[in-house]
Amino acid sequence: MSYLLVPGAGGDPWYWHRLVALLDDAVAVQLPAADPEAGWADYADAIVKAGDGRSDITVVAQSMGGFSAPLVYDRFEVRRLVLVNAMIPLPGETFGEWWSNTRQHEAMIGPFDERETFFHDVPAELTAEAFSRPMPDQAEIAEPWPRAAWPDVRTEVVAGADDRLFPPEFQRRVAKERLGLDVEVLPGGHLMALSQPEPLAAYLRTE
Repeated sequence: MSYLLVPGAGGDPWYWHRLVALLDDAVAVQLPAADPEAGWADYADAIVKAGDGRSDITVVAQSMGGFSAPLVYDRFEVRRLVLVNAMIPLPGETFGEWWSNTRQHEAMIGPFDERETFFHDVPAELTAEAFSRPMPDQAEIAEPWPRAAWPDVRTEVVAGADDRLFPPEFQRRVAKERLGLDVEVLPGGHLMALSQPEPLAAYLRTE
């Protein structure tokens, strides 16, 4: 089994480095997030390129990665799509529309603050490392999500018990309304792969 790990906004594979160390044959994808000309097809191409030559693939999508990861299911052998604190788009919905359509602003815990919202449960040394790195850019993608329906692939939804951006109850509602799926709640906040990689790795290894 192989794992393709799709990051969220900023497209930085560094986010996954602790999880990569715990999984066999795991590849963290670099997305063209800084390119203002890149659209969803370019994001999908980057995922496919990272998975070249692999089969029996579990695609794991974090946050904004929920928009791009479902686009690759028919381009190589994807056995499983795991959404980790991920956005679940509807056909024709834009990234910008998703926030208001899901009423995310009503669910978020506390005012938005990069450190408190994302890094409140991340170890201090990793938080320091993250903020010492060049902050990844995320160009706006205004085009609608291009699929006519969610792909016919085994899909699982994982929520962080302490996610402040997308709290578990919010993720339960969105997953049920949009995919008819239940949610598996694991330890950790929005950046679960940095703060709690071991439970996430154990979940991914379990069929």
